[in-house]
Amino acid sequence: MMTDTTVSSRVLGAAWPRHYNRALAEAIHANIQQVGLPTWSAEDHALAKAVQELFGDEPRGLATEVPKELRGREQIPEDEKRGGGSDDIGDISWVVPTVALRYPSNIPGGGPGHNWNRAIASATPIAHKGATAGAKVIAMTLVDLVLKPDLVQAAKDYFTDVQTKNRKYVSFLRPQDQPAIWLNKDIMEKYKPELHKYYYDPSKYKTYLDQLGIKYPTLKN
Repeated sequence: MMTDTTVSSRVLGAAWPRHYNRALAEAIHANIQQVGLPTWSAEDHALAKAVQELFGDEPRGLATEVPKELRGREQIPEDEKRGGGSDDIGDISWVVPTVALRYPSNIPGGGPGHNWNRAIASATPIAHKGATAGAKVIAMTLVDLVLKPDLVQAAKDYFTDVQTKNRKYVSFLRPQDQPAIWLNKDIMEKYKPELHKYYYDPSKYKTYLDQLGIKYPTLKN
């Protein structure tokens, strides 16, 4: 104020840490136990092992057993909070009881995340089988929420009496903060047209691998 200095600020992005609902997680876990893991083929395991071995991991293939215990904690020490959602799922979880499902549609291990090794399974039966299993679990859980009022009440109780008992949600974003849609404008304009040639055409090909002319599984070039 003494120097007549003014300061402006702009928030490009913000996200609260995720806190998922225990009652909903237990319901989903019970349905996971019923659905079980997909029946992987020898080809599925062969591709998974090849990718794992390529990145120096143990070539163990795909998971064949569902964990019996549900892992989770209501309180996480500050020095262990090393990650969060890459979208607004964390904020949503503090507004309404929320749960997230991880289904087996990718290759476990086998190098870092957000890398090409995490994308290749999407074109294979591994992703299709895993997504189908995950869809069954979601459908069963939705039926539970419709038919079991006690589950809905338990989710509300946890949200009110545990999660938000001593911590209330306030968005980091102010009314004047707008989505930073300009950040990747040049990149999208440059590369998006190049992606069109790789779009899957289900009217011509039975699978995306057929469109690419790749025999499954191709383990080495």
